[in-house]
Amino acid sequence: MPSDRIPTKALRGACALGLAAALGCMGAVHTDPAQAGPDYAIQGEFAGPGFGAQVVALGDGDFELRLLPGGLPGAGARADRRLRAAGARSGASVDFAGELRATLAGDALRGTLASGESFALERVERVSPTLGAAAPPGALVLFDGSGPGGFDGELDAEGNLAAGAVTRERFRDFELHLEFRTPFMPGHRGQQRGNSGVFLQDRYEIQVLDSFGLEGAANECGALYAQKAPDHNMALPPLRWQSYDLRFEAARFDAAGRRATPAVVTLRHNGVLVHDRVPLEGPMDDGDPEGPEPGPLRFQDLWIPVAYRNVWLLPLGAESGSPPRS
Repeated sequence: MPSDRIPTKALRGACALGLAAALGCMGAVHTDPAQAGPDYAIQGEFAGPGFGAQVVALGDGDFELRLLPGGLPGAGARADRRLRAAGARSGASVDFAGELRATLAGDALRGTLASGESFALERVERVSPTLGAAAPPGALVLFDGSGPGGFDGELDAEGNLAAGAVTRERFRDFELHLEFRTPFMPGHRGQQRGNSGVFLQDRYEIQVLDSFGLEGAANECGALYAQKAPDHNMALPPLRWQSYDLRFEAARFDAAGRRATPAVVTLRHNGVLVHDRVPLEGPMDDGDPEGPEPGPLRFQDLWIPVAYRNVWLLPLGAESGSPPRS
């Protein structure tokens, strides 16, 4: 990616010691579940009557349990009542203590709240309902695994599209499907953990990040970066394939070149609506200026092995011969 698009976000939340130091402070980065170690097998999601839970690996055998009354995100979770507990791995099990007490052994998570209420949850592995979605008639298949396709970019060792790819064509209004996978980086925190981004027209960003179990802030996965947090944090655990299905309507300008209406984004993350026709305030800090001309699709490269696959785009309006749908 051009160097003039890297510094601003590459250093946000990093080690604050400069880029070289930020990269140097990075711990283990895993892209293969078979090589990811015992902590990878323990982390995950759990569900049962009245509750959902997310167990997040923090590195060196440490974990955090986030218990969600009502269920998992997108399935009834009441995130404002989230309870937390810390734990450390002992063999294949973890004992947690904090705002609740619990034990995770195998695929079972059992615990008790401070009120005395008990819960019994089982491991679940949610899969996005739009994984593998086929391109509809009229769509441009930008990447199907057979080569870079419509991108200037590189493939990783598995044949997935690597971060840093940019489309050769430019687009105005469109519907887009893509699938992405963040690496397992348990020793990392914040913006260092599985960071990439989907740049729309090189102006606006939808964040890609390992935000599993986090609050769902405006700089986390599924966010309209620095503008709006997702309505639900639908991030799955790292090394799971996830999907974005979005609709983008570009900003409109009058004859004098003034913006008449802002760009608008609707986004489903792993099949759940997280932004519903949200107007964008303007471009990201280091994005191209807004204008009537179309722009490319770019996957941000921050030297972290985030992978992309099954990317297709359906042009809308004059590009497709039909008007954008309201």
